Amino acid sequence: MAEVIDIDDPADPRVDDFRDLSSADRRPDLPGRKGLVIAEGVVVVQRMLDSRFTPSALLGVGKRYEQLAADLAGVAVPYYRASAEVMAEVVGFHLNRGVLAVAPRPRELTLDEVLADARTVAVLEGVNDHENLGSMFRNAAGLGAEAVLFGDRCADPLYRRAVRVSMGHVLRVPFASVPEWPAGLDILRGKGFQIIALTPHPDAANLATAMTGERVALLLGAEGPGLTEEAMRATDVRARIPMSPGTDSLNVATAAAMAFYERVRTS
Repeated sequence: MAEVIDIDDPADPRVDDFRDLSSADRRPDLPGRKGLVIAEGVVVVQRMLDSRFTPSALLGVGKRYEQLAADLAGVAVPYYRASAEVMAEVVGFHLNRGVLAVAPRPRELTLDEVLADARTVAVLEGVNDHENLGSMFRNAAGLGAEAVLFGDRCADPLYRRAVRVSMGHVLRVPFASVPEWPAGLDILRGKGFQIIALTPHPDAANLATAMTGERVALLLGAEGPGLTEEAMRATDVRARIPMSPGTDSLNVATAAAMAFYERVRTS
């Protein structure tokens, strides 16, 4: 069982890994600093405990410990129990969810590991909004996409907001980087993936009929600019989601969800 340690002093150095989470220059989840992964809330902490991200400590109020007691059975980590007021002073804001867990970043998965058993993957270019990233992982988990791959200019999927918005699924849906973007897409093609670029261009094929491969990689770009022409030239087909006249695009996470669903529906 996790060891419960009461914290009464916000300056206690034992909770330094949770300190100043809202301070841009001191955030512990930056890869160039401590590089910690932060889970926020009971559900997200539970998903961290059931993932390859092994927590090193938890900080939370007493009620949240009671909710997590069964999950923490056999987990040899400290649970720093504090009042909501002490927690707020430590993290820099009032935390409604009442519990945090921190874990060191494990080694990055390789592309081969991530693709080994995958049939449907999302491949992202220029997606640099953490909320969109979090939503993407949540949609992938809910709609059967087995992995998320990162091309050029994407944000860190392990940033605290991305982890929170994903409801912890970023800790469970495997991800990896595609090397030598976009030439590295040939690696996926060599593994039997049909590579589909999602675009609202009216000349693109209808997505419902474009997905013909046993293994499919869905390429999605950033809000606004979308995919670069260079990336689209590296794909096998350009496909669109039919939309009402006068609508130029969908939110990238929404577009991904619709594409994942279409893949499930037609498989």
